[in-house]
Amino acid sequence: MVANVLRLFAIPQISYASTAPELSDSTRYDFFSRVVPPDSYQAQAMVDIVRALGWNYVSTLASEGNYGESGVEAFVQISREAGGVCIAQSIKIPREPKPGEFNKVIKRLMETPNARGIIIFANEDDIRRVLEAARQANLTGHFLWVGSDSWGAKTAPILSLEEVAVGALEDVAVGAITILPKRASIDGFDQYFMTRSLENNRRNIWFAEFWEENFNCKLTSSGSQPDGSARKCTGEERIGRDSTYEQEGKVQFVIDAVYAIAHALHSMHQALCPGHTGLCAAMEPTDGRTLLQYIRAVRFNGSAGTPVMFNENGDAPGRYDIFQYQATNGSASSGGYQAVGQWAEVLRLDVEALQWSGDAHEVPQSLCSLPCGPGERKKMVKGVPCCWHCEPCDGYRFQVDEFTCEACPGDMRPTPNHTGCRPTPVVRLGWSSPWAAPPLLLAVLGIMATTTVVATFVRHNDTPIVRASGRELSYVLLTGIFLIYAITFLMVAEPGAAVCAARRLFLGLGTTLSYSALLTKTNRIYRIFEQGKRSVTPPPFISPTSQLVITFGLSSLQVVGVMAWLGAQPPHSVIDYEEQRTVDPEQARGVLKCDMSDLSLIGCLGYSFLLMVTCTVYAVKSRGVPETFNEAKPIGFTMYTTCIVWLAFIPIFFGTSQSADKIYIQTATLTVSLSLSASVSLGMLYVPKTYVILFHPEQNVQKRKRSLKAPSAAAPPPKSEDAENPK
Repeated sequence: MVANVLRLFAIPQISYASTAPELSDSTRYDFFSRVVPPDSYQAQAMVDIVRALGWNYVSTLASEGNYGESGVEAFVQISREAGGVCIAQSIKIPREPKPGEFNKVIKRLMETPNARGIIIFANEDDIRRVLEAARQANLTGHFLWVGSDSWGAKTAPILSLEEVAVGALEDVAVGAITILPKRASIDGFDQYFMTRSLENNRRNIWFAEFWEENFNCKLTSSGSQPDGSARKCTGEERIGRDSTYEQEGKVQFVIDAVYAIAHALHSMHQALCPGHTGLCAAMEPTDGRTLLQYIRAVRFNGSAGTPVMFNENGDAPGRYDIFQYQATNGSASSGGYQAVGQWAEVLRLDVEALQWSGDAHEVPQSLCSLPCGPGERKKMVKGVPCCWHCEPCDGYRFQVDEFTCEACPGDMRPTPNHTGCRPTPVVRLGWSSPWAAPPLLLAVLGIMATTTVVATFVRHNDTPIVRASGRELSYVLLTGIFLIYAITFLMVAEPGAAVCAARRLFLGLGTTLSYSALLTKTNRIYRIFEQGKRSVTPPPFISPTSQLVITFGLSSLQVVGVMAWLGAQPPHSVIDYEEQRTVDPEQARGVLKCDMSDLSLIGCLGYSFLLMVTCTVYAVKSRGVPETFNEAKPIGFTMYTTCIVWLAFIPIFFGTSQSADKIYIQTATLTVSLSLSASVSLGMLYVPKTYVILFHPEQNVQKRKRSLKAPSAAAPPPKSEDAENPK
C-alpha cells in the first residue's frame, strides 16, 4: 500500500523486509526497491532443495494472505517450469481458522500419503498449530517439512502452547529444512544499542515504551499511569544485563537500506553538483526518477560484508542460508538448527550433514511412484506427470527406454532383466544327446542283425529255406530294412545340404522298398490261391523276375517324387527360431534343421503308409491259405504289428509339436518307430529262418520235402525249386 502511494508522487522507496513476489512487478511498483531478496528467489531455492533430495511429489501449505499465497504460487510456477516436481495438494490456512481446522489440514495432507514433503509458507502461529495437529494425529516423523523464512531458525514455531506438551513439537519438527535470507549480526549495533538509556536516547520517541516493556516496569514520566502490578522503573536498568537481549534479524537490512539511499544521493550529488557543497540548482527540487536511477546503480559492500545492489526490478540478489532442525544426542528437546547449506543462485547443500527421523542419514522419499526396476517401463497416469505404474517388459520384449518396451528380433531373446537382447542359442540333436542314444542303439543292433541275416542267406543261397523264402524279394526286403536302420544316422547327423538331400531321398526309400516287396509277395500268394480255386492255370507275373519288376516299379514312384522335390526346392539347412519360441524366453532355442516341415517329413513316408495299408489288406485276405505256405501268416503278423507301431507314432509325433523338446522328441520318435517297424519285419520273417539255418540244418531238408507237397486239392503241386512258385 505504501508503494502504491509513493509511486504517485515519484518518491523512491527501499524496503528492508518486504519479500512479496508481486513487488517485483516494475509496471506496478516502479519506484520500489528492496535490500532483501523476493520470495520468488526463496521459492527457487526451495525447488532446488526438493530436487536435490530426490523428491518429485510434494504438497504446499500457505497461510491465507499475501506472503503465504504469493510464496506458494511462486513455488508452484517455478516447479512447473523446472519440471520433475509435482504438487499433490495446495492447502490454504484461513486467516481466522475454526476449531479443528488444523486437524482437517492434516487429514487432507494424508489423502496423498506418498507426498511426505510439505512446502510451508505460513506465519509462526500457523506453523506451530500444524505441528501440534500432526502430533495429535500420531504422525510424528511422517511429514518432511520445508519451511520458508517465516520459520527460518526460530524456536517460536516449535514451542507448544500447551503446558503438557512442552517439547513434543520438537519431535515433529526433527528433520525440518528451513530457509533464511543470508544475514549477519552487526557487532557495532549491539555495542551501540546495549549502551542506550533513558538519558542518552531521548530523540527516539518510542524508546520509553520499549523500556517499560523490556524491563516490565512503569515510568511515571512516560505519561502512563502506574498500576500496582508493575514496579517502578529506576532508569538504572541496562539492556542485556537486566533483560534478555537478542539482535533483531533485520538490523543488517535496515542499515543497508539507509546506506543505499546515502550512496545514491552521494553519486547523484557528484554527478549533478560537482564541486558544490550542499544542494545545487540541479537538485532543487530533487527529481525522484533521477534519484531512482542512482539507487538502482549503487553497488557497495553492506554492513555484513556482502554486496548490496539492485536488478532492473529493484530486487536484491538472493542469498539464503539453509538450516535443518536436528536432534542432539538422540533427544529432539535438546536439538537445534544446524546450517546445512546455502543458496546464491546455485544450491550448495551438504546432504551428508542432514539427519532424519528414523534412519538418521538416509534421505526419506517423497515420491508419487517408486522408480521402475530394470526391464520395466513407466505407464504414466494421465494428468500427473510424476505418477506412473510400472509395467514389466514381459515375454520377448525388452526395455528401450523408461517409457517403451519393444520386441527383440526373431533370432534374439531378451536378457534376464529384459534391458536388452541377446542371441538365442542354437541347438540340434547331436551324437552325444541323451535323446539320440536309444535310436542309435536300436539302429546299430538292427544293422548288425540285418547284416547277419544277409550274410547267412548269401552263404546258404541255394538251400531250400532260402529258396523257399523268395531269394530275390528277400534281398530287396533286407536292403530296405538296412536303409530304414541307416536313416537314423542321417537324422542325427548335423544338417547340411548333402545331409538334407540324403534325408529326403532315404527317409521314405527304405520303407518303400520293404513294403513294396511285402506287398508284391502278399499279392502273389493271394493271386495264386484265388486262381487255384477257379483254374489249374497259374496267374500271370508270378515269376521272380516279374516280382522284382513290380517291386522296383512301385519303389520308383517314391524315387521320382523325391527327385522332383529336390529339383523344385533344393535342400538346405535353416535355423528355426519359432519352433522352440517358448513362453519363457529363457527356454527359447533356435533349432538347426533341414528345411522340412513336419508335414513334408510325414509326406516322405506317406507313400510307404499307403503301401503298408495295402499290404495289410492283402495279408488279411491271405490269412486262410494252407500252413504249407508259411510266409503268409508271418507277413500278416508283421503288417498288423507295424500298423500298431505307426498308429502309436502319429499322435506322439504331432502331440509334441508345442513341446520345448520338440526337435528331440519328434526325431527320436520317428527313428525309433522306423527301427521298430524294421525290427518287426526282420524278426518275424527272417530271424526264425536264420536260426534254423544256423542251428538246425537238418530241418532244411525236411522242410524241402514238406514244401514239395501239393498245397491243396484245388492247387496243382509245384514243380519248381521255389516252393512258392508253383506252375
